[in-house]
Amino acid sequence: MNRITIVKVFCVAVALAIPCMAAKAAPPDSVKIEFTGHGANDVIDVWGGGQYGTSIYSGVYTLEKYEGMGEGTIWTDGPLGSFCIELNQYVPTEQYKYDVKMPENVYNGFLDETIGADKASYVSELWGRFFKPSWMGDGPFTGQQNSDAAAFAASIWEIIYEDFPTSSSDTWDVTVDGTAGLGGFKATGLDATTANTWLAALDGTGPMADLRAFVNCCKQDYIVEVPEPATIAMLGLGGVLSLVRRKRAAA
Repeated sequence: MNRITIVKVFCVAVALAIPCMAAKAAPPDSVKIEFTGHGANDVIDVWGGGQYGTSIYSGVYTLEKYEGMGEGTIWTDGPLGSFCIELNQYVPTEQYKYDVKMPENVYNGFLDETIGADKASYVSELWGRFFKPSWMGDGPFTGQQNSDAAAFAASIWEIIYEDFPTSSSDTWDVTVDGTAGLGGFKATGLDATTANTWLAALDGTGPMADLRAFVNCCKQDYIVEVPEPATIAMLGLGGVLSLVRRKRAAA
């Protein structure tokens, strides 16, 4: 076997091995989190998702993130603000492992369906247009911040649990359960005017937030935003790769 043949055999062997190595190297996307309290919030009465006039906290749910794998490493360990997307289950009061998923792929056991691309898009635009970082953290929060965060959470529940409006004159309304059967949502004790104004503005032309869902089959699920530093890091990696390519081309 001559030198050229040996090199060809080696290259083929490496090429065949790369997919196997890549598959082994990809960890599952997960985090360990624990519920530790609330950011800006208010108590409202809710019908929907297994609640029947129940008084619940509506607003930011603060999670303590301990560790992650795969996409779960995007968020630094420590406090993390989120919004609940599952009304019929309880918060994780100790460390639980959660899968990190795209919102559209989250299965809602109460509704027996996934959120789906359309509803995920509405939630993304709602977040991109109206979310305020000032709702996160330990506070103290103003009455307006608490009211707005509660309206925002109710808007998310309205999108997830209600059917889509069927015409331009038919809009979401957080004070009315407009869905037959197990589906549907309504609430009292909140700033419904603000929530409904936000929902009416969602037309697909607004900014879209980059969101992920933390999902556990036995505990409440949450929606979170991908932090900006992760985007910056990706851009930085792209710059490094570009520099490497230029150096190779020059050589």
